Amino acid sequence: MNPLERGRNILNRVRTGAEHAVDNVKHTAQNTAHQVAEGGRKVGQAVDAFEHKVEAKATTVKELFGKGSQPDRQYDGQFVGAGGQTFPPNTPLSSIPGVTPRNNPNPKETVVYVNGILTEKATQSYTLQEIADKTGAKAIGIHNATEGAVADVIQCAKDKLDKGKNPAVDTLADTLYSELKAGRSVHVMAHSQGGLITSRALGDVARRLRIEDGMSQADVEKTMSKLNVETFGAAAMSYPDGPNYVHYINTKDIVPGAFGLGDGKGLDEFLHHPGKGAVVKRFTESGSPVQAHSIDTTYLNHRVPFDQARAGKF
Repeated sequence: MNPLERGRNILNRVRTGAEHAVDNVKHTAQNTAHQVAEGGRKVGQAVDAFEHKVEAKATTVKELFGKGSQPDRQYDGQFVGAGGQTFPPNTPLSSIPGVTPRNNPNPKETVVYVNGILTEKATQSYTLQEIADKTGAKAIGIHNATEGAVADVIQCAKDKLDKGKNPAVDTLADTLYSELKAGRSVHVMAHSQGGLITSRALGDVARRLRIEDGMSQADVEKTMSKLNVETFGAAAMSYPDGPNYVHYINTKDIVPGAFGLGDGKGLDEFLHHPGKGAVVKRFTESGSPVQAHSIDTTYLNHRVPFDQARAGKF
C-alpha cells in the first residue's frame, strides 16, 4: 500500500473514531470537570479561560452537568465589543465599537477573535483587551457561548464532523463572506474550539464562493487570500486553502497535540492540513495543562506581528 492510500485509511479511521466520540464524550467531560475541581480552579477559568487574572463567576461541578450557563447562552454567536456590549450577528464590523489598545484609542486595524469552550462573555471581554494591547489593533469578539462542559465538548465533536448548528460558525462565516464580497480584508484570531469554529466557517465561505458565485477553486483561493488567520492551541486538524495562516502550538498543550495539528512528526502530513502555505510555530512552555493552554499567559507571549510571523521571524 502506498503512502497516500495509508493516509486515506488513517483518515477514515479518524472519522470513525470521531463519530464514536460523540457517544462517549460525556465520560470525557466528566473526567475533565473532576480534574478542574480537584485543582481548585473556577470553571470560568477552565480550558479557554485558563489562568485569567480576573475572577470568573464561580460555578460548581454539579452545574457543569446541568443546563450550563443560561445567561451566557443569550450571547451565542453575537459580537462582543467595548465594555462587553453585544451586537446582533448581522451587524457590520465597521459599526461595532471594538476594544482598543490602552495606549491607542484609534487603531487602524481590526481583529476578530473567536473563543473556545467554557468561556463566558466577561472572560472573552478580558481576552479582547489582552489581544488589543498585544496586537495594537481594535479587537471584536464573536462569542462562542458556554452551556456547560458536556454540551460544549459535544459541540466540539460535532464541529469536528461539520454537523449541527453552531451560531458562532454562522456569524463568522456570514461576516467573512460579506467582507470578502465587499473587497475588504479580515484578520481573525482563534483559540482552542475557536480554531474549530474558524476552520468550519472558512469551509462554509469557500463553498458559498464556489456554489453561489460560481468561482473556480483557484478564484476561491485568490478571494480568500484577503483573510489573515491566526490560531492558538486550536483543536482543528484541517483548514481550507486560500487564507494566510499562522498557527501557534505549545508542544506541552494537549489540545492541539491530540485534536489539532499535532506535533508535526510521523503521519501528520496525512492526518493534518494547516492550509496551503501556512506557517506553524511550535514552541515548548511547560506548566500545568491549564497554563499550557492559556491564550493570555502563554500563547500571546509567543505571538509576533503577523507579517513577521508569515516571514518565519519569531
